[in-house]
Amino acid sequence: MAFKIDSQTISDLKIIGNSKEKDIYTLFNNTKTIGGSRILKDMFLHPCSNQDEISYRTNTIQYFKDHDFTFPFSTETFDTIEFYLENTDERTRLDTQEENLKHKFDRIIGADTHYQQLNKGVTNCLRILKDFSYFMKMLSDNGVNGYFHNDIKSINDILNMPELGFIKNLEKSEKIAYKNVVEYDCFFRFSFKNELLKLLYYAYRIDVFMAVAQVANELNFSFAEIMNPGNHILEMKGVYHPLVPNAVSNDIGISEKGNMIFLTGANMAGKSTFMKTFGIAMYLAHIGFPVPAKSMRFVIQNGMYSTINLADNLNMGFSHFYAEVARVKKVAQSVNKNDRLIVIFDELFRGTNVKDAHEATVAVLNAFAGNRKCVFIISTHIVEAAEELKRLRDNIKFVYLPTKMFGNVPQYTYKVEEGITKDRHGMLIIQNENILDILKSNC
Repeated sequence: MAFKIDSQTISDLKIIGNSKEKDIYTLFNNTKTIGGSRILKDMFLHPCSNQDEISYRTNTIQYFKDHDFTFPFSTETFDTIEFYLENTDERTRLDTQEENLKHKFDRIIGADTHYQQLNKGVTNCLRILKDFSYFMKMLSDNGVNGYFHNDIKSINDILNMPELGFIKNLEKSEKIAYKNVVEYDCFFRFSFKNELLKLLYYAYRIDVFMAVAQVANELNFSFAEIMNPGNHILEMKGVYHPLVPNAVSNDIGISEKGNMIFLTGANMAGKSTFMKTFGIAMYLAHIGFPVPAKSMRFVIQNGMYSTINLADNLNMGFSHFYAEVARVKKVAQSVNKNDRLIVIFDELFRGTNVKDAHEATVAVLNAFAGNRKCVFIISTHIVEAAEELKRLRDNIKFVYLPTKMFGNVPQYTYKVEEGITKDRHGMLIIQNENILDILKSNC
């Protein structure tokens, strides 16, 4: 089952950003091949809610993390083979009857470029088949876990086909005679093409799993454990933002008895980073990838919608407030249709006046809190709404990010605590920056 996601959420969490900024995909993209990079990006764009698929990836990456294998293929091999297999024009077939003095001379001096290209394709096909055979034996000697065993079986089913019996008799450095090139070329391009493409696909997947395992080792990420649906929805210990240098970690626990987190804190206290941290960890868990946390347990969800960096749409005549309302409407419709969605709103209704924002925040959060299957994390500066929501609902968990004052200088712990913030430091920051003095000097 697909995990519901949209471009706003992918952008908010910087899952895949532009080339000028750090993103989560780039953090994991240590792949050796272009094909591996493509598959990795596809995984990032399509998280899932299928327990078998998530467990398969998690256990396979864990296997490669525990066994420090080197990628067994030459990276140039793949581009050569893909280009070679694309050419299935019957007119390009080689013919043993063309083996005359002129063709021999042209091959010697490198003038027969058509033959040289086909010979290179054949050579690389033979090479990847032998490399796969060697790697499969190495995996077998190291004990393959139950999940990855399915891939191994599919690969071995191809390698053990009777048509490939000749591979075992080939020396790695053996120069291939013209008549054999003709035979192998006909076989690879016109009879065995689909099987070779499947092997390339499996090699790309191995590339992805090895690359992600390397990141897990280097960054000391952990693997999330899937829980059966019940009262508890998720538990994160020591979770942190993987793109923030020296990020402070936090513990997060959510159950159906407290499935809405009402987050408050002063400006710069870390509310947005905390919400992104939570969203990234949940996103990675639903790809089956390791997460930036000491440990994590979660119940599989069906989708995620975040609203953290919502832009105006002036071309359509949308103000920021109208864009917020449209976004809340879209999320509300999804919540009504689906159980177990993750909803993240940062500074709800910031685009309108305080009175309307207060009333709208209470009304919308009260309605959302009626759904105990979904997970909601909502941040706001309107702390007065908290007291009303306390009276209306018993499943809202109030937490805040505190500010410690050292004289007139605020310092932020970035560690969540239970309760509602009482911090009011906006004017203090303005005074510390001497803004009023600057304006007075111009009067």
